[in-house]
Amino acid sequence: MPYSAMLEVESDGPILRLTLARPEVRNALNDGLIDLLSEAFSNLPPGTRCVTITGAGTAFCAGGDLEWMRKAASYTEEQNFEDAMRIARLWESISRCPAAVIARVNGHAFGGGCGLVSAADAAVAADGSLFAFSEPRLGLIPATISRVVIDKIGRGHSRALFATGETFDASRALCMGLVHEVVAPDELDAAVTKKIRSVLACGPEAVASSKRLALDPPGTLEEASRLLAATRSGDEAKEGISAFLGKRRAAFFVEA
Repeated sequence: MPYSAMLEVESDGPILRLTLARPEVRNALNDGLIDLLSEAFSNLPPGTRCVTITGAGTAFCAGGDLEWMRKAASYTEEQNFEDAMRIARLWESISRCPAAVIARVNGHAFGGGCGLVSAADAAVAADGSLFAFSEPRLGLIPATISRVVIDKIGRGHSRALFATGETFDASRALCMGLVHEVVAPDELDAAVTKKIRSVLACGPEAVASSKRLALDPPGTLEEASRLLAATRSGDEAKEGISAFLGKRRAAFFVEA
């Protein structure tokens, strides 16, 4: 299959929709799909304010592709390091993406699939979806995804799930903060659209800066105050406050 056929990319004004398109292997990740995802997140179309990611068919992402892992078994340690760095950079490009990233979890998410969910800013899951950090079942460890996973669900949940490799349902994923909403499968699109609308009602610079705040909180009161002062002085904040006081929509508001 050509690499370009592995990822469907649809640019819809301020929204970029990404669909993992390998349903025959439950949208498992391989080196080609990883490269395509990295390219998509590193080179957003101008004006992109929200990115959604989902899977084709009935699964979100089954983790690492078995053929890819079989090939990697013959790599040297240095070749494995380079391969691991490729996927580690993907998680970084998703979590650091200036646009808001929403995971539309339409089915099971295992291993690297949980990495995609963790790297996203918000995740909506269809009821019935299952999750697992399944790497230990293969004698592997969830090393590259650990940074985004631990940041998302904390050390306690991570230790329990990394150590057991157990499968858990969407309600447990919701309780630990891996996903932020669980809906019936036929309500998934409506729930994602609602989150997109919320994003597009916000100032794009404010969204990007707010994401950075969550990832890298200011270390002192002075740093936090400087960040707010700089934002208040900017054109986007002045327009937002003016629109609020004037009871009108801000210029950055986009209808979705």
